[in-house]
Amino acid sequence: MKRYIYLCFLAVFMLVLPVFVNAVPNDFPANIGNAFAQAGLPMLDEKQPAKDFTLKLVDGGTVRLSSLKGKVVFLNFWATWCPPCRAEMPSMEALYQNFRNSGLEFVAVDIGEASNYVAAFLKRLNINFPVALDEDSNVSENYEIRVIPTTFILGKDGNIIIEKTGSRDWYTPEIINAFDLLIKHN
Repeated sequence: MKRYIYLCFLAVFMLVLPVFVNAVPNDFPANIGNAFAQAGLPMLDEKQPAKDFTLKLVDGGTVRLSSLKGKVVFLNFWATWCPPCRAEMPSMEALYQNFRNSGLEFVAVDIGEASNYVAAFLKRLNINFPVALDEDSNVSENYEIRVIPTTFILGKDGNIIIEKTGSRDWYTPEIINAFDLLIKHN
């Protein structure tokens, strides 16, 4: 009888446990998932493949998302006319400066605006991270962007592991710790 009760308890525990523990994609240690959850950025239950694109950068170069495979990618969709987007830009810049030589790549995708207008905006705010131009909005439509800002975090394998809509302070000790763990993870 005790064994039966123990097995029933174990079965219920295994069913209820996922409710209390943050779901983490299989190949990430729990400490990484917990760190992002503590930072208010829970990981997706399952990784999603990022949709590849090639866009012109404000500085005149180009970026192809798939060429960043092997690095953690901070992919942000935004526009200059969006007050929440403007509000989070300084903290994104700080995060970029903190990790720019450590394996975190930034691609901020401006939606539907002209290059010269975006360049002037970036200069005014002293933003230095790479900004791509989705002038025809095809990439943002492909990513089904409905709210800006929307940020995706891609693992080194090129899959989306976090999706966050809305503005936030990206330069907090919790977020810095979470990215540090993710970047160091094989």
